[in-house]
Order: sequence, then structure tokens, then C-alpha cells
Amino acid sequence: MKSPSSSATRSTIAKKGLNFCNQLFAIERKIKKLDAKERLKIRQKDSQPVLDAYLAWLHEQKEIIAPQSATGKAITYSLNQWNKLTTFMEDGRIEIDNNRAERSIKPFVIGRKNWLFAVSTSGANSSAIIYSLVETAKENGLNPFFYLQFLFEELPQLDMTADLNIDHLMPWSKELPKDCYIQKKK
Repeated sequence: MKSPSSSATRSTIAKKGLNFCNQLFAIERKIKKLDAKERLKIRQKDSQPVLDAYLAWLHEQKEIIAPQSATGKAITYSLNQWNKLTTFMEDGRIEIDNNRAERSIKPFVIGRKNWLFAVSTSGANSSAIIYSLVETAKENGLNPFFYLQFLFEELPQLDMTADLNIDHLMPWSKELPKDCYIQKKK
């Protein structure tokens, strides 16, 4: 019987590392709809042993795998970023990954060529404010079009000479009109 090639061995090792990650994501899928306190409790019970085993495995592999190989670089990265990779264990509100944040900035990445036409710093600032409003509205379950329409109708009515309280206009306010919210299909 032939011994496996070094590339086949690395592939098997990489699959083992990926398996730890898959286990953690499987736990997250199961607890997704729970409240933050319950998520944290389950993470401490179910995810912590997986993380402990993964960390021990990373240290073992670091001694065996060539540091300049793709697998070696991934192992070094995981070890160097361990505190950041395990932040989700500190608070049940924190997600295991940053996918939601990445999806939120995607429109900015796609639109970056359009910003060349902002012409001025003021124009760029205005664009940034609008993008922030739109993305914050989306994150709070609002329809950005109807939310902005509401703001454009309400803001001119405010008394700018009085103490200004705009909490009721914020995307997270519970006082917003129902038509600002994304209507769920039945």
C-alpha cells in the first residue's frame, strides 16, 4: 500500500479543520431563533468543547504542517486571530461570523465607482449619510423608501428653535408608522 502524498495529507488535515468550523456553524443554526441569553448558555455548553478541541488541534498541526503551505497559513491565521474568532462566546447577541456586516457594505463596494462623481466632500458626506440611513433602516426591518418618505414629510415640520428630540424618527423607534416596516408576505 502506498503512503498518501503530502498534498493528500494536507487536504485531509484541512478537512479536519473545516469540520470543527462546520460543527460550530451547525450549533449556531440550531440556536439562531433563541434569545441572546439562551444562545450564550448553549454556546458555553456545546460550542466551547468544540473550540477547545479545535485550539488543541491547531497547536498540534502547527508543529507538523509547513508554515508556508496554504493549510499552514490558515492554521497560523486561526491562532493569531483566536481572540477575535471566539468573540461570539462573550455575548449571545454577537454572531459567529460577519456575513451580515459584509452584506450591508456590498452596495458601497459595488457603488464605489459612482462616488467618483460626488464632485465634492460635501456631496460625498451626503451620500454617506443617505447610505447609512438606508442600511440602518434595512437592519431594523424598515422599507427604506417608505422610511425616507416619512422622514422627508416629518423633518420639515420640526420646530428647530425648540429643544430637538428626534428619537421618535430613528429607525429603531417603536413609534414609526406601520407602512414604514417591510410587510411580510402571507
